Amino acid sequence: MLYGITAASAALLLTAVLAALLRVPALRAGIVDRRRQRPLPVLGGAAVVAVTCLVAWAGEWTRVAPLGDGVGRLLAAAAGVAVLGLVADVWRLRARVLVAGTTVAAAFVVPYDETGLWGGILAVGWIVFAALAFRGLDHADGLAGTVGVVTAFGAGACAAAEVMDGLAVLLSVFAAALTGFLMHNWFPARVGLGACGSLFTGFLLSAAAVFTRAGYGLTASAGVLFCLGAVAAADFLLVVLARTLGRRPLLRRGPDHVGHRLRRFGLTPPGVVVLLGAGSFSAVLVGVLVHTGWTGDGAVLWVAGGALFVVLVLLRVPAQTARRDTSTQVSGHLRVRNG
Repeated sequence: MLYGITAASAALLLTAVLAALLRVPALRAGIVDRRRQRPLPVLGGAAVVAVTCLVAWAGEWTRVAPLGDGVGRLLAAAAGVAVLGLVADVWRLRARVLVAGTTVAAAFVVPYDETGLWGGILAVGWIVFAALAFRGLDHADGLAGTVGVVTAFGAGACAAAEVMDGLAVLLSVFAAALTGFLMHNWFPARVGLGACGSLFTGFLLSAAAVFTRAGYGLTASAGVLFCLGAVAAADFLLVVLARTLGRRPLLRRGPDHVGHRLRRFGLTPPGVVVLLGAGSFSAVLVGVLVHTGWTGDGAVLWVAGGALFVVLVLLRVPAQTARRDTSTQVSGHLRVRNG
């Protein structure tokens, strides 16, 4: 336990420092997005990935906190996905390349001996979906990081309940690293997560959740996994429905995410993050309670119903028309652009 506290503290401080140090090189190299009419460096995700891997592998190398069977492979695969995301941040890879790379990485980490072949295939699909959904969730200052921290604690609690100590420590280190990053990403953000950090976040959290649910029933596991990723899944569903009904390209960025539509109700950018963070906490709590047996599987239906209700309500909120000279990120002025 002492090592876990020390490792988490180190991860928080190192990420905060490294994210600040990478800000200027990212600006000079043009590795940026645009928010509020200004460039936003997006190497904050690289800082989260680097520190998480460094601290986790330090525990493995010293044998103070061994990662355990399969967890090292999971972290290596997540790091590979992060590298692919970093390439996308620098050179703008096509979406199909990101999907293919993430699928290959997911296929290497699923414990097929416990999930079975068809369960493993579904698990691969969920991991890819979650990674891409978290990338879409990175449309507002502090949002992806906040939801990631909440989900990491929930997945860590599930891992601890299964006595997967190495995975639980890894997730606590990752949550601390994201917290250090949030020191620079809270509105108004000075660094961004980028595809590198958002893909890593979605991949690591969803793969960890799959590990903790391996060996359980397929239906019950699907419910727990959905609870842990409910906010990202709802945002993804909202965007797909909005663009399909509006006959717009699915892969073109636009101001039609959950955060953009909540801003139409008059919420401030921090208010959007607090509201969605609270929603994520509620859904994750239900997932943890179901996993540990403190409540029945039927509680998942309340989360699913609530998420669907929110999507249908927000679908009726008109999205602001995108403009090419501004960013799709949520900002104080709601200015947007196509990617």
